[in-house]
Amino acid sequence: MIGFLRGTLVAKKAPSLVLDVGGVGYEVDVPMSTFFKLPAVGEALTLHTHLAVREDAHSLYGFLTEAERSLFRTLIKVTGVGAKLALGVLSGIGVDEFNRCVRANNTARLVRLPGIGKKTAERLVIELRDRLPAVEGGDTAAPDPDLPGGEESPAQEAVSALVALGFKPLDAAAMIKRIPAAGKSSEDLIRLALQGADKK
Repeated sequence: MIGFLRGTLVAKKAPSLVLDVGGVGYEVDVPMSTFFKLPAVGEALTLHTHLAVREDAHSLYGFLTEAERSLFRTLIKVTGVGAKLALGVLSGIGVDEFNRCVRANNTARLVRLPGIGKKTAERLVIELRDRLPAVEGGDTAAPDPDLPGGEESPAQEAVSALVALGFKPLDAAAMIKRIPAAGKSSEDLIRLALQGADKK
């Protein structure tokens, strides 16, 4: 098991990054809560990591806080919740708020997270109510021709990132198209899209 990685950030494109650790480039998928707080390319970075081993792939997931990794590991133990869905949850809600929602049976808030429907929200509450830590403190796609800027535009990168987080392509495109894209980076667009989803 790889518990953490410490190295130099050499590339980042939501929701993934590449970390150079002793000359080896590790590709790591991260939730947007971590992605938004990454340093500039070329700077040092330490990530708490989780290694998922399957027959067809070894996948690394990274988190800036131990609390995020702990919640990720708890989520993927829930029936029907995989790593991609868990990253989407962490991208749309803080650790402390998620814990409060589960304890308060607030499924209405949970269904606004990417990939979470009513049944999944109810399952999260039922399966996690007694498994969440007692101590809190963790808060810290298909191309759309109507999107401006072409294939590599910030808008298209933002759509791709949202799809990777579990949103349906058409929904992701609609979320980004509602935001004035001029002068905004893909990170800005993703953050605003997630904030808009939270307010629905």
